[in-house]
Amino acid sequence: MDLIVNLIIYLVVFGLIWWLVSLLPLPTPVAQIVRVLFIILLIVIILAAFGVLPASFLPRLSL
Repeated sequence: MDLIVNLIIYLVVFGLIWWLVSLLPLPTPVAQIVRVLFIILLIVIILAAFGVLPASFLPRLSL
C-alpha cells in the first residue's frame, strides 16, 4: 500500500512540474529536449516504483 501511495505522490508532483514547465515560452528545439527528458524521467520513476530499477534516488515518503 505504501508503494502505491508513493507512486501516486510522485506522479502528481511530476505532473505539476510538467505542467509548469509547459507554461514556459521555450523555443521548439529546447521544448522537445525537455519533453524527452521528462518522458525518460517518468519511465524511470515507474520502473523504480515496481522494483525493476533500484529506487535509491527516490526518497521514501512517510505520511
